[in-house]
Amino acid sequence: MKRPQNVVVAQSGGPTPVINASLRGVVDVCHAYPDVFGTVYAGYHGIEGVLKEELLNLSEQPAEEMALLSVTPAAGAIGTCRYKLRANQQEDLERTIEVFKAHDVGHFFYIGGNDSMDTADKVARLAHEKGLDLGSTGVPKTIDNDVGDSEFKVIDHTPGYGSVARYWALCVQHANEENRGSCPADPVLVIQAMGRKIGFIPAAARLADPDREMPLLIAMKESELSVPELADRVNEMLRARGRCVLVISEGFPVGDLGELKDSFGHTEFSSSKMSVERAVVNYLNSVGLATRGHARGNTPGTDQRHNMIYASTVDLEEAYRVGQEAARIAAEEGSGYMATILREPGLIYDVRYDKVPLSVVANSERSFPEAWIATSRLDVTDDFVRYARPLIGDSWPTIPLVDGRQRFARLRPIFAATELPPYVPQAIR
Repeated sequence: MKRPQNVVVAQSGGPTPVINASLRGVVDVCHAYPDVFGTVYAGYHGIEGVLKEELLNLSEQPAEEMALLSVTPAAGAIGTCRYKLRANQQEDLERTIEVFKAHDVGHFFYIGGNDSMDTADKVARLAHEKGLDLGSTGVPKTIDNDVGDSEFKVIDHTPGYGSVARYWALCVQHANEENRGSCPADPVLVIQAMGRKIGFIPAAARLADPDREMPLLIAMKESELSVPELADRVNEMLRARGRCVLVISEGFPVGDLGELKDSFGHTEFSSSKMSVERAVVNYLNSVGLATRGHARGNTPGTDQRHNMIYASTVDLEEAYRVGQEAARIAAEEGSGYMATILREPGLIYDVRYDKVPLSVVANSERSFPEAWIATSRLDVTDDFVRYARPLIGDSWPTIPLVDGRQRFARLRPIFAATELPPYVPQAIR
């Protein structure tokens, strides 16, 4: 009988309010298969922690702290990274296998987006080439909802998106109240949403107003409008309604922003010298508004991907379940898959959990369906609302408070003893 082998689970890319629910799901099911899985370690700060042999022992953590992972947002518990294992970084790839061998690791789970699935796929392929019996399984995560295909056959939606969609549904309601009250002096409020290359996040603003009663415009990258055209449409709204709330994607093209890029090659708009929101506010105020007053701006920033109060209860449950499914797949069906969420047909929202080969999803990137963009180019259709509405849920998450402050998981710094010489990852030497 094959003996149990140890596990490494790690996270990569930007955090979400529900990322640790997936982590907990993986760990819980690993412990339910003691004949398959041994000690469960976390790669501290993702694949970088694996390379540095920084393996946090999750099997030795207090049960209370592990349970609190489900209400702990972002990636502070085990850390994340933006480090990509590239094909030409042979030393990194070899080191990954050496660390796994040294710690008797037979199973690797990577929680992340499309780049993370590529890393999980690379690790699985190299382990096979090196004769290492290593299973590699992906767990989907991204607020952008851009993993998979545009037909939603690979995955319907990624954990993290439902919570950021709920954030925008509620924040736009609040912003509209602000704009209603202050419109004589500040008739235009421009709010910047995340979404480098795809419009799912700004599109979620429509969930605040499905009946289209607000003077709301939604400018996605896919809107394909120039800044002067956008200004004209804002002024049309001002003439018609006297005020305007404009939600705009950080990826909306406004010219040079002094952008910085992460190691994946993705633009980090929140690190840039100028923001899209500020560029549009400046332009609107320079050309003038159709009513008296000025445009104002608001950029929520990373709050939308770590605010636990706005987390969707549906998202929390699905993030946990897809983590569980990933571990079950690894135990019962083998290596080289990502756990996935697929929507069942019918008017009543329901999903099932399945698997898809890592090779299919690695570096995949869905686009926002053109059919879901309104003819005005500054709104989304009811079909999008029907798709996104179930994901935000109908209730507030239950979050424990101690002394008036949120109680998050606090894992103990119990690390595996190092077996190998110190190592500096290739890309940061």
